[in-house]
Amino acid sequence: MSKQELVVLGQSGVDGCCPGLLTTPLGEEQAVELAKVFKALGDPVRLRLLSMIASREGGEICVCDLTPAFDLSQPTISHHLKLLRQAGLIECERRGTWVYYWLLPETTDKLAGLLTRPGQPSDTEASS
Repeated sequence: MSKQELVVLGQSGVDGCCPGLLTTPLGEEQAVELAKVFKALGDPVRLRLLSMIASREGGEICVCDLTPAFDLSQPTISHHLKLLRQAGLIECERRGTWVYYWLLPETTDKLAGLLTRPGQPSDTEASS
């Protein structure tokens, strides 16, 4: 039996739910929501924070492991993390005195689907 994925014509994006940026013009509401995400990603500190969170083995990281990596105060790091949360890129949970963060892959997957050119194989398809 073949392990190829079926492609439904006329659909693109993650799970076929969202049209790609290169196939359909964005509506005003979608553009406003996406702008928040791109704005959050437009800062080098936030981009590094997201990368540190996303690449952490086990899928989550304590704020106590994030703060020392930057020459910034703890309140500044907390502010950047808050903006990433508001953009829907990460989520967190307080455990005692520490806060743990993890990536929300559905948001990054949506961005990847939105920016992928139609007809281009994904990384998983290209490697099989």
